[in-house]
Amino acid sequence: MIHAHEFRHEGLTLRATVHLPEGDRPATGWPVVVFVHGFANNRMESRSFVLMARQLADAGCASVRFDLSGHGESDGDFFDVTVTGEIAETRSVVRAVRGSDFADPDRIGLVGMSMGGVVAGIVAAEEPGVRAACLWSPAAVAPFEVGAGHLKGRDIGAEIKEQGYFDADGHRMSPALVADIADLDVYGRSRPYAGPVRIIHGDQDDIAPVSYARRYLDHYDGNAELEVVEGADHGWSTVPHRSRLHRSTLRFFLKTLSCPMDTF
Repeated sequence: MIHAHEFRHEGLTLRATVHLPEGDRPATGWPVVVFVHGFANNRMESRSFVLMARQLADAGCASVRFDLSGHGESDGDFFDVTVTGEIAETRSVVRAVRGSDFADPDRIGLVGMSMGGVVAGIVAAEEPGVRAACLWSPAAVAPFEVGAGHLKGRDIGAEIKEQGYFDADGHRMSPALVADIADLDVYGRSRPYAGPVRIIHGDQDDIAPVSYARRYLDHYDGNAELEVVEGADHGWSTVPHRSRLHRSTLRFFLKTLSCPMDTF
C-alpha cells in the first residue's frame, strides 16, 4: 500500500510517499525505514528508493520517502538549502514518523544516499531513538573537497564571485550552502551513535572515494561495518550492483529492526 503524505517543517511542506506492508497493522505498529535522498536529487533516487521500499514492504517493514526542501515536490528553493537545514528537516520527519499511528516508535531505521548518507549518519547520532542506519555511498568527502574551494574540478569561489552562486548541475548552490558544507564535521557528529551502522560503498566511486567511507570505522566504537562492492560506482548504475545494494540493505534491516520476515 502506497500513500501520499505531507510533513510540515518551519512553514514548509515536505512531500512524501509512505509504503505500508499488506495486511493488518501490528498492535505495536510496523518497523519503519526513513529514506534521505542525495544532493539535488529527490525521494525516488533514480527509482532505487522505490524498489528498496517495495522490498521492505514485502518483508513487513514500512518506509517513508520524502523530498527535502528545495528538492522534488517539496516547498522551498534550492538556493536556500543548507546541510544544517537538511539535518533539521530529517530529524523533524523522524519525530513525526515515530508519533504516527502506523509506526513502531522503537523500530525506526534510516537509509541515506550520498549526501543523504552523511545527513542520515548525523541524524542517527543526534535524534534519539533511531535504531539502525544504513549509509549508501556517503559523501563524507564533501567538506574536504568544498573546503578546498573546488567541486567536480571547478573553482567554487570564482563562480560565486562572478554570478552569485555555483552552478551545481543546474541548481544554484548558494554561498551559505558552500560555507555550511565546508564547516561540517561529518565524522565527529556521527561518532556518538551507538546503534548498528552498515556502510555500503563501491570501490569505483569517483564522486565519493571509498577511502572516506573507511574513515567512519575509525570514529565509531565498533558498531559500524563497511561493505565494499567491487566495481560499483557512486550511483549503483548496473543491475547486479543495485541488486547487491538492496539485498544487503534488506538483510541489515531484517536483523536490526526485527522485521516479520526473519529469513532472506
